[in-house]
Amino acid sequence: MDNYRIYIGTYSGDGSEGIYAHKLDMSTGALTQISSHGEVENPSFLDLSPDGRFLYAIGEVSETNGQPGGAVGAYSINQEDGSLKHINTESTVGPGPCHLSVDAGGQYVLVANYGGGSVAVLPTKDDGALLEASDFIQHKGSSVNPDRQQEPHAHSIMIAPNNRYAYAPDLGMDKIMIYNLDLEKGKLQPNSQPYQSVEPGQGPRHFDFHPNNHYAYVINEIGNTIVSYNYNEDLGTLDPTGSVPTLPSDFTGTSHTADIHVHPNGKFLYGSNRGHDSLVVCAIDQSNGELEVIGHVATGGKNPRNFGIDPSGTFLLAANQDTGDIFTFKINPETGMLASTGEVAHVPRPVCIKFAAISQS
Repeated sequence: MDNYRIYIGTYSGDGSEGIYAHKLDMSTGALTQISSHGEVENPSFLDLSPDGRFLYAIGEVSETNGQPGGAVGAYSINQEDGSLKHINTESTVGPGPCHLSVDAGGQYVLVANYGGGSVAVLPTKDDGALLEASDFIQHKGSSVNPDRQQEPHAHSIMIAPNNRYAYAPDLGMDKIMIYNLDLEKGKLQPNSQPYQSVEPGQGPRHFDFHPNNHYAYVINEIGNTIVSYNYNEDLGTLDPTGSVPTLPSDFTGTSHTADIHVHPNGKFLYGSNRGHDSLVVCAIDQSNGELEVIGHVATGGKNPRNFGIDPSGTFLLAANQDTGDIFTFKINPETGMLASTGEVAHVPRPVCIKFAAISQS
């Protein structure tokens, strides 16, 4: 069995040292710190190149290289010990970046700017370094919530498994923007279906695909729901099929969703609730992709902004931003339910978890 390195993005301050590298013990679920890296301020969200040689980190700052806009930092990964070496930093062009994805060929880093409501494409070089943005698209629109939706807020950008399309849920517009990914020019073009709307006031945040490439899911931050879609991988289109709540029916407090992931076996889906401080567990109907809520599991801390499932599907790691801890849960592959391992890692203000395999000889 492979062991995994874990890369953790955080918000700077309160003792945080930036990006943390840990090793995950697959026999126990324990995390052991390898290193930390503070070259990029507020490295909140991370992604790795497909070959595992490079890591890219959002920098939630207001100015980069003397120009207004957020940052993306590039790092090389030491294949022996997992430590990082900073290569360079480029601007995301728009303000308030919050999410990024690397394409399947490792040629481009796509960025979502929440603050400015925009998306951008940054090419990479063979040595992992970032180049200036090759494309920038400003979203335009609003929706019904006067406090959260007076202007666009692109909250994430996910690339389709076939590397042909990109999906950018915009919380401020109540739309999932759909783009064709032009790999020759490094451009995003509107798809034949340029967007898929959600119900007004829902506020789409994060997005994930089913491993069979026929279904997709969005988690709505304001509405506390998850919407299922039929996904056409050839056309890149989305067709909604159903919706489930992320909170128990008897919960009366304030809560907002954050992250969403489909289990590698395709049988289960998980979403995080900040306020209720839980993970909703859903079973996936294999015949149509629709969801059934089967439980809620407390994350052990407060404000679970992000979580990750290791590629083998054995463990789920829940990152609680406000309490600075990451709880490890064992996943039952038959029922989807989570059991605490008792393992807790303390990391200041954790907000993103990414996995990298360490092959065992």
